[in-house]
Amino acid sequence: MSLARAIGDFVARTGPAEMPPEVVEKGKVCLLNGYGIGLGCHDTPYAPVARRAALAMGGEQADGATLLGDGRKTTVAAAILANAALFHGRAQEDTSGAAHLGTILLPLATALVETGRAPIQRLLPAVVLGYEVGGLFERAYAGHTTPVGLRASPLYGTLAAATTAAKLFGLDGERTAAAIANAASFAGGILQSFADGTDEWRYQVGAAACQGLTAAELARAGSVSAPHALEGRSGFVRTFARTECDVEALAATLGREWLIHRVVFKPYPVCAFNQTPVTGALVLREQIAGRAIRAVRVSMNPYETGYAGMDAVGPFHSISGTLMSIPFCIANTLVHGVPTMKLMTTYDDRAVAALIDRVKLISDSAVPTLCARIEVDLENGESLVREQNMTVKDYNYDRGAVSDLIRRVGAEGGVPGGVYDRLEAWVDTLPAGDVRGLLACFAELPGANKSNAVTVPA
Repeated sequence: MSLARAIGDFVARTGPAEMPPEVVEKGKVCLLNGYGIGLGCHDTPYAPVARRAALAMGGEQADGATLLGDGRKTTVAAAILANAALFHGRAQEDTSGAAHLGTILLPLATALVETGRAPIQRLLPAVVLGYEVGGLFERAYAGHTTPVGLRASPLYGTLAAATTAAKLFGLDGERTAAAIANAASFAGGILQSFADGTDEWRYQVGAAACQGLTAAELARAGSVSAPHALEGRSGFVRTFARTECDVEALAATLGREWLIHRVVFKPYPVCAFNQTPVTGALVLREQIAGRAIRAVRVSMNPYETGYAGMDAVGPFHSISGTLMSIPFCIANTLVHGVPTMKLMTTYDDRAVAALIDRVKLISDSAVPTLCARIEVDLENGESLVREQNMTVKDYNYDRGAVSDLIRRVGAEGGVPGGVYDRLEAWVDTLPAGDVRGLLACFAELPGANKSNAVTVPA
């Protein structure tokens, strides 16, 4: 059996009843985080750009999918593109390894359910299964694909999106396999925008979701798709990862190692790789207590330091540059404390720029991923060292911690606190519920067009 068919059969037969309770709960936590962070991104500039493009392509559609935080409606594909840019606006979404799957899967599922193309009961299991498939390939192959300049989110997220769409449509194993095979042919995405400090990566996630939807729609329409699209000689794995695909090993994990448990959350609006350095720098800032810094050395794993944009020292002109730069994030945190969007978009801070010049980034394979060693030499001759050793468990928040996180983010952007009460209540209803309860949360955002707001029955 081909890998696509093994995955397709697994996806087709798996629903909430076949998922362990802790997997269902983690799915709800991911939904709460994804939508909650999306609410807190309402004042970022990327969704407006994507909305203009979406409306130019799809136009306004009275019976279409809602542009969340805006209120107008457009085609499903156009809404997915715009809403993914919204959810990616702070770069504080979830992460499965190096892939930000929530920004891809949630806009896709929301638009399909809102427009009646899929029942609400399938939303939660479809999203969970998207995390499973995207996470399966990210874990196995991101170590091969990232160093050569391929971005994990659109590369593996396209497979995840096709999976979620196929499950939402209720496709059988054969047609789900075809959707995944199609997605393998459509996937891609490069990292250069991080190096240049530009914004293409903000829109890659929406494009990946749309490609996944296209893959599933073609499969539903009867496409003849390569059965060995994943493991074949010219297939996905060999083409992108330049290595062999162990079909049996990958297939054996399905339903046994639930990879949604690898999904973690970001306390700060910086790159996933910068969460730990910022955490360590916050501790050091308290110890430094205003004393002058002479030099800073930051040692991290080469997989992280080699990611595009991580070694940038400026000058910076966009948050796409600052949130990736280890030197900027370290200097900014040591000078000002907890990163906020305002601090991350201040590009002419003289104190931060002066300290960036004193930060040396060291690639050290002895430092595990998600860890950092920060050494600070003070002008008085004293030296401080912080070994910030963290694992996935440190960022694998439960529902209570995610609730606190999204509320903190929302407060920064002026989101009414009651919106999060309603969002949490809506998540509690899943896998049943009414999508209008979710849409009503986004209709309460500052600047949203209330004329298109939905009314939720009591």
